[in-house]
Amino acid sequence: MHHYTKKHLRALALALAATTMLSACGGDDDGYPTLNGEKPLVVGHRGASGYRPEHTLESYLLAIQMGADFIEPDLVATQDGQLVARHEPNITNTTDVSTRPEFAARRTTKIVDGVSETGWFASDFTLAELKTLFARQTNAARDQSYNQQFRIPTLQEVLDLARSESTRQGRTIGVIPETKHPTFHEGLNLALEDRLLAILATYGYTQKSSPVVVQSFEVSNLKYLRSKSQIRLVQLVDGDSVDKDGVMQLVAPYDKPYDFAVKGDARTFADLLTPAGLAEIKTYADMIGPWKPYLISTRQVDANNDGQPDDLNGDGRIDERDRVAMPATSVIRDAHAAGLMVVPYTFRNELPGLPSDDKGDPASEYKRFYAAGVDGVFSDFPDTAVGAR
Repeated sequence: MHHYTKKHLRALALALAATTMLSACGGDDDGYPTLNGEKPLVVGHRGASGYRPEHTLESYLLAIQMGADFIEPDLVATQDGQLVARHEPNITNTTDVSTRPEFAARRTTKIVDGVSETGWFASDFTLAELKTLFARQTNAARDQSYNQQFRIPTLQEVLDLARSESTRQGRTIGVIPETKHPTFHEGLNLALEDRLLAILATYGYTQKSSPVVVQSFEVSNLKYLRSKSQIRLVQLVDGDSVDKDGVMQLVAPYDKPYDFAVKGDARTFADLLTPAGLAEIKTYADMIGPWKPYLISTRQVDANNDGQPDDLNGDGRIDERDRVAMPATSVIRDAHAAGLMVVPYTFRNELPGLPSDDKGDPASEYKRFYAAGVDGVFSDFPDTAVGAR
């Protein structure tokens, strides 16, 4: 397997997940074309966010119960410098804050990564104030019955949950936090990185073998983290959209890491996935987390050449269900050649998101990516991801 020794591979496999569980599930016997030959990892994206309001202890617990290897808290900072799990600094859509008269005056407008946003922001609330809010399901198509039940957790509460459940279940459950908008937080004098490292250190999580991996869409903060800790890191790779031919579209703010935009660095996210870009990532990170079309894209079909996309399922509308999957790009192969694991996002069960190849079966999409060699997946529905392995 390239230049890796068996000892190195064994250490990597041990660090990444419960190897006993993975080998019990088949491991090498299944012949997965992953970097380490193990079954791909399942990351509960914001927990089991297909079933519960995202970034709540209840969502994370359900993901663990469904067999997820990792749970994923996105981290933002409160006014008093505490790290809490929210998808964005703007908490308008993920909480009931807009209905709370005592916080009406906190509504404001901020610039986040060059984009003006109006609403309520975590950085304008103390942790104690945020703890009075309830989480909400942001996707109208998903179960709304758990709204007004669950609170916003701190990073420590998420780490404690993973640790206690690891003990209870007899398997390692990792935590894969994302530092959200590091440049934005730095501008508020609420930089995330040292706060995160300090918390992780109290758990003894400072090594590659620690059950924690940190992700970011920015680059300079990952390089900073690598200079301070050996904890494993993931370079996330975004994009704006995919055109009718399956070509990635790069439009700000989804065209490049925001710290690149601030510094005038001309490179885009796509540049990070070239062999040269991957070689640089390997100098500071252990994995890449690309938006999944970078690995396997989809395209529209125009079989009759009338200039209009064909309505493949005949439902009178054109959406993802009328697109077909394309062959895998070279990104997985190139990343593995560089020694990087590949964990794409985001896998969901909702049928409008599945190309025609899958015929409404979300397991089919997972199997396509597993066969292509991904080392893991970020999934809103961890039970489906686990079941498809």
